[in-house]
Amino acid sequence: MTSSSNALEKLPAKPRRLRQAPTKSAQPEAVGRKAPVKAFRERNCSVGRTIDAIGDGWTFMVLRECYFNVRKFEKFQDILQLPRTTLAARLNALTDEGLLRQVQYSDRPPRYEYALTKVGVDLYPVMLALMSFGDKWLAGKQGKPLQLVHQACGKQCTALVICSECREEVLPSRVSYRDGPGAGTSPVRPGRKGRRSADPTALERRRPSSVARALKVIGDRWSFMIIREGFFRIRRFDELQTGLGIAPNILADRLGRLVADGVFERVKYQSLPDRFEYKFTEKGKDLFGPLIAMLRWGDEWLSGGEPPLILTHLDCGHDFHAVVACDQCREALVANQMRYVMNYRDPNPQ
Repeated sequence: MTSSSNALEKLPAKPRRLRQAPTKSAQPEAVGRKAPVKAFRERNCSVGRTIDAIGDGWTFMVLRECYFNVRKFEKFQDILQLPRTTLAARLNALTDEGLLRQVQYSDRPPRYEYALTKVGVDLYPVMLALMSFGDKWLAGKQGKPLQLVHQACGKQCTALVICSECREEVLPSRVSYRDGPGAGTSPVRPGRKGRRSADPTALERRRPSSVARALKVIGDRWSFMIIREGFFRIRRFDELQTGLGIAPNILADRLGRLVADGVFERVKYQSLPDRFEYKFTEKGKDLFGPLIAMLRWGDEWLSGGEPPLILTHLDCGHDFHAVVACDQCREALVANQMRYVMNYRDPNPQ
């Protein structure tokens, strides 16, 4: 069974940027007798900003359905089986962040559907990078739910994260980092949610999905951030707690889950008392591709033109950004050039 994403809504020529990069200047002190409360500051990071913009697992799933050309509220609800209030909140958040826009399709009564903007379409490679991780590590005996077909070269393919300069696959051990023009720290964004989904299995209620399976492993924003720190070679509990400003019980919980899911392994580095650090497994290392794909999207839309981090590919010696490409022809994968062979019954047949 095949489906195509060629029917994406025409995009506005100049979509708005989502947010300006935070300033590096100190915050003004509160006026009054009470001493100002010191807000926790964190490293400027395009991965963190991307996660803040996207939200949670359900938001990812709403976007996934958009790439399958779902546009109407009732169809989202039928496929995802979310409460109306929850679904409305996710659609409103994506609209506020500039990833979706409302398009009126009925006058009497007024009704609207949701179309991807250029900003939303540009997040598609991140979905493919997460899907590749899920296909490789989480498919199980049933195999991967979806086969990509790249119409530009006509071949079935797998999404591969490559260097923009030499077009070779990027491995975490072959990348160096340095501060970019947007480096620095900023106050933690208010209203941020770090909770895990209460029922992660619900993400696959109607449509099996390697993206959903990857999100079950990654869990939530804190898990993303712990994984990010791992790629900066920050591996010890106290270093993670200091760098992220995370409560020790939450950090212990997330590290325990990531170890149980095979992303990290605990390695003793000291005896009397026993102390451990957390190193990536081969499975964990494969999350590098999705993270630098998020980094590229965040740099493009959320950094105000000042990326906080510059990546250098040691194999070719050039600064680069991640490209999610066809493993057959090494050309970038674009939403309107893809077809899908589904290994399940499509809940939204065209």
